[in-house]
Amino acid sequence: MLLHGALGDSRVWHPQLDGLSDAFTVVAWDAPGCGGSFDPPDDFGLHGYADCLAAFIEALGLGRPHVLGLSFGSGLALELFRRHPGVPASLVLASAYAGWAGSLGPQVAEERRQWGLRAADQPLDEFVRDFGETLFTDSVPAQIVEQTLAVVREFRPAGLRAMANAFADADLRAVLPEIDVPTLLIYGDADKRSPVAIGEELHAQIPGSKLVVLPGLGHVVNLEAPERFNEEVRAFLRAVG
Repeated sequence: MLLHGALGDSRVWHPQLDGLSDAFTVVAWDAPGCGGSFDPPDDFGLHGYADCLAAFIEALGLGRPHVLGLSFGSGLALELFRRHPGVPASLVLASAYAGWAGSLGPQVAEERRQWGLRAADQPLDEFVRDFGETLFTDSVPAQIVEQTLAVVREFRPAGLRAMANAFADADLRAVLPEIDVPTLLIYGDADKRSPVAIGEELHAQIPGSKLVVLPGLGHVVNLEAPERFNEEVRAFLRAVG
């Protein structure tokens, strides 16, 4: 079960849908406010996303899926475990936070909230340029950057407002020591948005977790180095059964 980040949708997972479906049933959702999903209210909250995700998994009859989240999606995976601990069979948390409040502190979390609320009404080209500069390293092929930014350009203001509010308010540190399913953390060592230090903090708090740091990569690790990313995910899932 693949959970995209803010300002993305299921299309950002195309290398995983293609690269992992030989061995796994792979499902990527569009979170509320993204892609083909409905527009949530501004106060939907991370709990609203998690309850919606649990209902989505149940409706598809997925049982206990392995849950892989990127950025906002990783926080959503943690909230899913907190509210519905019987749902995830394992967690793969890429470029993860324990919520913005939990990993960045209240001041930075509020700054990111206000950025998101302003961006919802900002001129599109200016917003996409500024956001795109924080996602990738300079070595990423232009085609990958443009494909990703094409998805970002289709963002919906309602989705951005709801996600910014939900993640700014989220502090998931208390759930980390309670996680009792296999957990893999994947970070790029050049990530500007979620530095490796955050991953080290999560790794220290999640019992039995594994931390993998991919050299030279930025925030969107699944697109920057899809083959390496898929190898790590595949090896982890094979090990946990």
